[in-house]
Amino acid sequence: MSQPESAVADAQAGGRAQESLAALAERYGLRRAIARPSLPAYLRQLWQRRHFIVTYATSKTVSNYSQSALGQLWQVLTPLLNAAVYWLIFGVILAQSKSIHNYPAFLITGVMVFTFTQRTVTGGAKSISSNLSLIRALHFPRATLPLAYAIQELQVLGWSMAVLIVLVLGTGEPISWLWLLIPVALVFQFVFNLGASLFMARVGAFVRDVSQLLPFILRTWLYASGVFYMITERTKGLPSALRWALEFNPAAAYIEFMRDLLIYQRFPERWAWVTCIFWAVFAAIGGFWYFWRAEERYGRG
Repeated sequence: MSQPESAVADAQAGGRAQESLAALAERYGLRRAIARPSLPAYLRQLWQRRHFIVTYATSKTVSNYSQSALGQLWQVLTPLLNAAVYWLIFGVILAQSKSIHNYPAFLITGVMVFTFTQRTVTGGAKSISSNLSLIRALHFPRATLPLAYAIQELQVLGWSMAVLIVLVLGTGEPISWLWLLIPVALVFQFVFNLGASLFMARVGAFVRDVSQLLPFILRTWLYASGVFYMITERTKGLPSALRWALEFNPAAAYIEFMRDLLIYQRFPERWAWVTCIFWAVFAAIGGFWYFWRAEERYGRG
């Protein structure tokens, strides 16, 4: 037999062997260890690991600041210091405080709410790429990692919201029954953050330069979200499509929703509810589906 014929014969034999192995695996219900499970099965796996997700998030929260003197106080001090710098620039130098009611509370609320989204998205973007050794050593649903990072930021937010409420009261705002809706607003934002975190986790896993680009993207998002100014006032005279895009911005919607409850003592308008719910549902479904589609590729190569 010539060499080409021998190669063809070997290839055919190899193909028959693979077919027989596949048939044998199917007969006994075996499947590849890294195969992507169905969506319902994937959700069940995540639910079974819910205790691990919470424990992992808590340990990350504690370890992140274990080497600093003030420890976990930095979780609250960092956004407060940022707010102080922004108040000096926008409130004093650019005189925004003259045209906006209770500008200190207005600014602190915007900074706290945006920081929650910013930190969750940043954590999600590195959740896969920074845990490759864990992913390659153990078999578990990879969505566990961005979920843990999102819950970690939710735990931090609890302390931030307590400080925010004290500061708002300190600026003279009264307690209102509308404050009972604050957990609802945070649930909307958390669901959106979770979806955005899952989306960015897949992007960060395969596009390594995203860690360099993300700070610029988030900074642009910060300035476009009405953290320092009233969007409806600053966008007068702009094209209607641009005004609509700025107001429909998810970060701006969650910030305005929280300001309505904390500062303006008014029930959020229908458009605010629709916008917040839309972004939460869209991000959660789209982000989870997008992440799940690449489940078997994480940690390979």
